[in-house]
Amino acid sequence: VQLQASGGGLVQAGDSLRLACVASGLTFSGYAMGWFRQAPGKDREYIAAISKNGANTYYADSVKGRFTISRDNAENTVYLQITSLRPEDTAVYYCAADRVYSSQRMYVSSRQSDYDYWGQGTLVTVSS
Repeated sequence: VQLQASGGGLVQAGDSLRLACVASGLTFSGYAMGWFRQAPGKDREYIAAISKNGANTYYADSVKGRFTISRDNAENTVYLQITSLRPEDTAVYYCAADRVYSSQRMYVSSRQSDYDYWGQGTLVTVSS
């Protein structure tokens, strides 16, 4: 299984970015997907998750209104759109896959321990 995140880079405060995570080696539509981030010197934190059918999303309070998670099951890809970037958004952003039961179409989780697979991360640096 591989989760390949991309789209990070050096941006200015106020800019927007779209991160992408392409999954391979798994049945993508059988997994809820999540995004997490780890800022320098801090623990990894939860950002957002989306159910396997894409109908349910759940955001950390700290990013509501600026971050949007979406997915394309035909392309095995989950996205994270970020607007109005701030210096405090500087972090390595990770995608993760959470295998869920077939009946759990709307299931999402914010718990890192629930996720079975993790990508390598993509660095976002926001300059002020």
